[in-house]
Amino acid sequence: MNATNSPFANHTNSCEPSYDQENPLPLVALYSIVVTVGLPANLITVILTFLEVCRKNVLGIYLFSLSVCDLMYLGTLPLWAIYINRGHHWEWGSMACKVTGYVFFNNMYISIFLMCCISVDRFVGVVYAVESRGLRKMRHAVIITVVIVAVVAVGHLPVFIMKEGNSEKMEKRCFEPSNPSDVVTGLNYARFFVGFFIPLCILIVTNLAILINVQASTGLKLRTKVKVRNLAMAVVLFFLVCFTPYHVILLLRAINYHFSKEKCDFERSVYEPYTISLGLSTINSALNPVFYVLTSNSAHTRIHKGLQGLRSSSRSSSFA
Repeated sequence: MNATNSPFANHTNSCEPSYDQENPLPLVALYSIVVTVGLPANLITVILTFLEVCRKNVLGIYLFSLSVCDLMYLGTLPLWAIYINRGHHWEWGSMACKVTGYVFFNNMYISIFLMCCISVDRFVGVVYAVESRGLRKMRHAVIITVVIVAVVAVGHLPVFIMKEGNSEKMEKRCFEPSNPSDVVTGLNYARFFVGFFIPLCILIVTNLAILINVQASTGLKLRTKVKVRNLAMAVVLFFLVCFTPYHVILLLRAINYHFSKEKCDFERSVYEPYTISLGLSTINSALNPVFYVLTSNSAHTRIHKGLQGLRSSSRSSSFA
């Protein structure tokens, strides 16, 4: 938005919160923990899911794409941690800020949509096991994944025209809340409804249907039913914990832009909850492998066999 057309034109950066009293250590520590846990977990998952892709496993396409997506997402966290630790000073220029923000937000929503694909695929495979044999094909999974990546990538192109990414003109700030604009508000609405609310409904409906179908089955052991129930509940619960606070604040900021006269007071008041919610949203990238791959018996067995193979080879080499 042009400064002359802004309702805050006489108060440059008036919506910017004060960073002097902020303690960066909690958020920096959180990002560091997420990267430390998430990188090895997702690297293991990439290897395991690639093997599933080679075995023509349709679900493996989504799982592999999700792990690659989470790795790219995690790759931006060290830059954000350095940025926050330096008192919110971005030292790498506006284009680097915009590219980093673009990768960060793209992969957040690609990850969310892939989680929906995984739940829908599991739903079809469990509830319509016989009918789905001719429908669940590798080609379809690849096409769906490519479409998701393309749509999200195009949808986030406004990141490159948002003034929040102009670090040279914003006292070296990078995507910090400043004067609200039509572009940011429109993007916030879209991210809430398309990137959060609709996926949440899909996750709830598909996991509930899986749960009901499995619990009604007479051929499954109680242990299996409990595991399916816990996984279904965990997927929805952690989606809510990781993404609800962040997206609710996005919605409130969008509504406040249209209906409140004290726009900047609101922006400053929600800044701390906003940073906390953004930190929570990063945890999901470290948890995805646990829920979708490492909790499965087949993946656990392959890891166990792989470790046994490494031990056997080390022992053999020691006696050589």
